[in-house]
Amino acid sequence: MMKYTKIIFSPTGGTRKAADLLTKNWKDAGTIDLSDAVDDYTKYSFDPEDVVLIAMPSFGGLAPQIALDRLSRIKGNSARCVLVCVYGNRAYEDTLVQMEDAAGKSGFQVIAAVAAVAEHSIMRQFAEGRPDEDDSRELTEYADKIMKKLEAGNTSKLSLPGNRPYKKAGSLGMVPKAGSDCTECGLCAKQCPTAAIDLRVLKSADKTKCISCMRCVAVCPQKTRHLNGAMLAAASLALKKACSGRKANELFL
Repeated sequence: MMKYTKIIFSPTGGTRKAADLLTKNWKDAGTIDLSDAVDDYTKYSFDPEDVVLIAMPSFGGLAPQIALDRLSRIKGNSARCVLVCVYGNRAYEDTLVQMEDAAGKSGFQVIAAVAAVAEHSIMRQFAEGRPDEDDSRELTEYADKIMKKLEAGNTSKLSLPGNRPYKKAGSLGMVPKAGSDCTECGLCAKQCPTAAIDLRVLKSADKTKCISCMRCVAVCPQKTRHLNGAMLAAASLALKKACSGRKANELFL
């Protein structure tokens, strides 16, 4: 029996929103959360008749390595796959081809791909409020076109933008810390995708593990976790030109 599944890495929710819009007509779709630091991903396996959506954000033009590593433990077994990379209105560069290669190594057949824009996870003034109503309509149209390809049994190979070898991964070096309002509830540590926050030392994070995904900032009930203000202002200024103007969503079939 065919099953639908979403495999999602979405630290602050933007990627999940785009994925949900693309799969809202998928019946009884399950979800595998790649941001779960303790899940045993080797237990997940698919059949050739299954349909899977793999969604990840683009961090500096690449997919998060931790998400790719966890995906590599899942057995695709020739299940048909839709890739979704979500970026914060700058550029997604090599993210889609990197995801395509990773999905192929895991045994998935990639039959469609989408590049979607969502609010920037760090500098939220860029693509603020996206995906918005226009995005919702467009992604719903994409979903219909993808479903038609699936129903036709078409598994034609895609031609995706990006370079091989991929660009060199950079590091933002922006590690959120907690302010004086921290109540040490531990939610940030429990939900950190990379286990970079120690429950015994909640106000800081391990900079060798932190990937600047902003999950801890998003989930903090006291809104007390934040980045260094001067570093954030400098990064915002550096990205202002590249992130100006409304970037378009893209569908590849």
